Amino acid sequence: MTRLPISRRRFLASSSGAALIAGVSGLGSPLRAATPIKTAGIYTVPVEQQWVSRIHKAALTAQERGDVEYVYSENVSNTDYARVMREYAEQGYKLIIGEVFAVEQEAREVAADYPEIAFLMGSSFKEDEGLANFAVFDNYIQDASYLSGIIAGAMTKSASIGMVGGFPIPEVNRLMHAFMAGAREMNPDIRFQVSFIGSWFDPPKAKETAFAMIEGGADMLYAERFGVSDAAKEKGVLAIGNVIDTQADYPETVVASALWHFEPTLDAAIAAVNAGSFTAADYGIYSFMKNGGSSLAPLGTFEGKVPEAALALVAEREAAIKAGTFSVEINDEEPKSS
Repeated sequence: MTRLPISRRRFLASSSGAALIAGVSGLGSPLRAATPIKTAGIYTVPVEQQWVSRIHKAALTAQERGDVEYVYSENVSNTDYARVMREYAEQGYKLIIGEVFAVEQEAREVAADYPEIAFLMGSSFKEDEGLANFAVFDNYIQDASYLSGIIAGAMTKSASIGMVGGFPIPEVNRLMHAFMAGAREMNPDIRFQVSFIGSWFDPPKAKETAFAMIEGGADMLYAERFGVSDAAKEKGVLAIGNVIDTQADYPETVVASALWHFEPTLDAAIAAVNAGSFTAADYGIYSFMKNGGSSLAPLGTFEGKVPEAALALVAEREAAIKAGTFSVEINDEEPKSS
């Protein structure tokens, strides 16, 4: 895997709204591809980080199919991000993916200079019809988060759940609220300890924050960040994962996880590029469960340990979500301890 020589840490974020993608013509024939699309990923954290790892995995899968020719740069600092975008654009890459939450203006300015290139970026803002080659996305996995909350609500014995997040931004907030709503389905009196560590990749800080919540009575943790499950494992309490499935690493700790699948998002962009119809749009809808963008991880080692009442409700609600007859509320407000 080739990479540009970029290696500096920074700050990742995420958020967006959910709008249906309109199949209108955008960039036209320059983006039509009979051969694999030259695709570059630009990431501000290591590709092992939860959120970015899902984008990276989808790109590798597309490359294995022969749909794209994929390279990437990780640990790109905010100050370097626009420069790296330009470097890839000048090298002839036709689809550039990444996350621009901290560099929105600069990233959009670069995209405006390369109208023949498709940019698909995690963004805190909506698409701009005046910038036809810049589409946005986010991981709207509130459906799976809600289902994981039902399981957490059934498994906690102290009725106290600790929740450790990175930053109180909409993408994190909506998942926490969905999880809390699910937990309250099983016990409306559950108390939540909510804290944000001010970092997207600081496992030691997340771990210490989780320790404090356990001291405060939590016997179940919502692991929005790496480090939380480590604290749960050391103290003998349970955890719920986010974005990726870490149960193999914590077989006696992680009960369930809400998974993000970036493949539907990327595949839609690849199809649009090949059709010459890529345009400014919000690809967030492709993260919804009914579109295959999220799921609840298998119970694995916790098979047979989750109460039947919770499993029945999960099955009922999952079927309704996929059928479009039940919607999980999207609440982007900062959650509070209760």
